[in-house]
Amino acid sequence: MGIPLRQIARVGAYIVRQHLAGRKRYPLVLMLEPLFRCNLACAGCGKIDYPDSILNKRISVKDALDSVDECGAPVVVLAGGEPLLHKELPKIVDGVISRRKFAIVCTNALLLEKKIDQYKPSPYFTWSIHLDGDREMHDKSVCQAGVYERAVSALQTAKAKGFRVTINCTFFNDADPQRVAAFFDTATELGVDGITVSPGYAYERAPDQQHFLNRSATKELFRSIFRHGQGSRKWQFNQSALFLDFLAGNQRYHCTPWGNPTRTIFGWQRPCYLLGEGYAATFKELMETTDWDAYGTGNYEKCADCMVHSGFEATAVNDTVRRPWKALAVALRGVRTEGPMAPEIPLEKQRPAEYVFERNVRQKLSELHAADTVEKPGKTATAA
Repeated sequence: MGIPLRQIARVGAYIVRQHLAGRKRYPLVLMLEPLFRCNLACAGCGKIDYPDSILNKRISVKDALDSVDECGAPVVVLAGGEPLLHKELPKIVDGVISRRKFAIVCTNALLLEKKIDQYKPSPYFTWSIHLDGDREMHDKSVCQAGVYERAVSALQTAKAKGFRVTINCTFFNDADPQRVAAFFDTATELGVDGITVSPGYAYERAPDQQHFLNRSATKELFRSIFRHGQGSRKWQFNQSALFLDFLAGNQRYHCTPWGNPTRTIFGWQRPCYLLGEGYAATFKELMETTDWDAYGTGNYEKCADCMVHSGFEATAVNDTVRRPWKALAVALRGVRTEGPMAPEIPLEKQRPAEYVFERNVRQKLSELHAADTVEKPGKTATAA
């Protein structure tokens, strides 16, 4: 298991407290995006398709840490965009760690060697480096040659300096299971502390819409990958055994969108990290006013093929706490890669997709412009 025992114990105790308090919905991981700007333009990413006036915005240290306190989740993932472009990220990380919460920085690692000395190793801190396979696979995924070598070099530097380092990998329908398995072997040899895997999600505005996986293809892909890895026991994953079992089609799970709430420069994103269909001003407003039943596989067309960790890991973790013997069985025997799959969730009653991205961006641009006008009346008047 690639998850540290300290983190397993803290998260498990947190879940038990929520259950004892009778809470039906609560967060496990805060997805904090302090900016959208990135130094790559990956074909499968829908996070950077904004005008410069939005890409130049940053969440302040105070607002970031206020969001950590407001949410209360035991784990904070700092993503983006590329979070290392945020000049005050070290202060945000320090603030998360000082609260005895687990900080995970997701990075493409292009700036990591330059900025790594601004951070200190801690049992509460992890670098999560984006690697979508071997050199050819990854450089194709990020649409730029040479990125794999720089990421691996940064990974080795971080390990040498005593940091905990994991990798996060997203795979699409052109992934070759044997090459993925060979890459996992290479990552293990590099000494990574864990591997996070996920099928690609069909972002509404991603440049490449042709290579996203549907659910049946996802299950077949991961069964084939795990078959090469002796049911996944060969590698250390930074994920629950039951989520891996879900990827291989052995669990029928509904997503838990409130388990990984997302805070961006726009506010608290509805309903999840992957879908931006409106925003709340506060975490309380997000939890109390979002129509959670309107989303998820079987409920909404956009969710039909989603099996992404940000939606389903929380479901698997909760299942693990409720039925630890079930998770233990998977951990001991490995993920089952043969035989019948769990029945699929029917889609007949799902509501049609609503395409609201452009409307949301126009609204936020208007709000940002209005805020800038109030804050800098003299400058705005001159420009006018």
